[in-house]
Amino acid sequence: MRVESTAARPMRLVLVTDEVPRPGLAGHLAVNHAILSHFAARGHEVIVLLAQPRLPWPVQRLAPARLEPASRVRVEGRGLLRGRGWIAVPPRPALRILARQALGLLPVGPRERLRRRARAGEYGLVDAVLGRFLEPAAADWAAARIADLAPGAVLVDTIFRAPLLRDPRLAGTRSVLIAHDVFHRRHASLSARGLRLHPASLTREEECGLLRLARVVAAIQPEEEALLRALLPDRRVLCAPMPAVPRPRPPSVAREPGLLAFVGSDSVHNLDGIRWFLAEVWPLLRRLLPGARLEICGSVGRALGPGLPRGVRARGIVPDLAPVLHRAACAVAPVLAGSGLKIKLLDCVAHGLPVVTTPVGAEGFAPTPDRPFAVATDAEAFAREAARLAADEAGFARRERAALDYCALYAPDRVFAALTEAVEETG
Repeated sequence: MRVESTAARPMRLVLVTDEVPRPGLAGHLAVNHAILSHFAARGHEVIVLLAQPRLPWPVQRLAPARLEPASRVRVEGRGLLRGRGWIAVPPRPALRILARQALGLLPVGPRERLRRRARAGEYGLVDAVLGRFLEPAAADWAAARIADLAPGAVLVDTIFRAPLLRDPRLAGTRSVLIAHDVFHRRHASLSARGLRLHPASLTREEECGLLRLARVVAAIQPEEEALLRALLPDRRVLCAPMPAVPRPRPPSVAREPGLLAFVGSDSVHNLDGIRWFLAEVWPLLRRLLPGARLEICGSVGRALGPGLPRGVRARGIVPDLAPVLHRAACAVAPVLAGSGLKIKLLDCVAHGLPVVTTPVGAEGFAPTPDRPFAVATDAEAFAREAARLAADEAGFARRERAALDYCALYAPDRVFAALTEAVEETG
């Protein structure tokens, strides 16, 4: 177990978000969890404020999220009931959550039609929701609670929670906005793919206005840090990428030639990418490597529905990726649009896997001579690289060492050094 150094002066920190941070479900939740774990390990008290709570179930236990609610991390939420190690929503929101979960039991066709209809009632006809801005009542609640808590610093989860920083009660509060993404670029990228989005418009100027509400802006990869520095010359901009802690393969587990892995949530860019891969890349790959198999992990598998091509298995959300990623010969990340840092690539690398991806997927990762990514610009090149890596059993050990060594560039104390300085500085 890695032991982190402690802060010279423990303080109270508040994270404003809408979901309980936890690894394994989505990239932004994993990043938030890593940040909170880092500061809790340094001795700080961390309070998670769910201003507009989004719970997967009416009652959510906090222990599986490994946020240590009984020690240094506490979760509160507007309108939530709270007990020792759990939070719950009132009856009316509970019915909505149960209805949403019931949709998952339907066949993919009826499920998606009902989901689109429900989404249209709130957002109009859209294919994806990039984020939901705080409602005025939620922003007022969060600002009042922060003022009562008087924290040493407030961490704000994306531009969609930033409007609460306009509240005069927070004047003088040290605020750090965790950008997670440059959303106007993501909006443009996904719109270019023909997708309808909420919010319908998100310009560079609009995003800059929201980012400027915070004193410090934390990007999650160096290219976006440079972009935000140019856009925000009057703000402190730093980089705080997702850390990667190596999880070496046990000697008793062997990598299987021909086995590929994909990890992803059912977000629109993951679904768009894996559908392209299955339609355009997989047939070519199977011709090059007839015994190729693909295991899909994450909620994206449920969104794909039945009728997957031969050799493809959707495992759904798995409690631990290690049994899959330690057996696989390589991973695939067919990212066609979007921005930010692709967290799932780091998940794979931390398990010793090389990854075949696109130029978009490789954006923001540190360049090294033996970087564990093979970058392909079209379906044919993607299939060729994936087939080569999956079949080259003699190279498994070398590529595994290169992937695990790459994690040193993303050690938690290293990637969070600038963020730690910004949060803990005195004066």
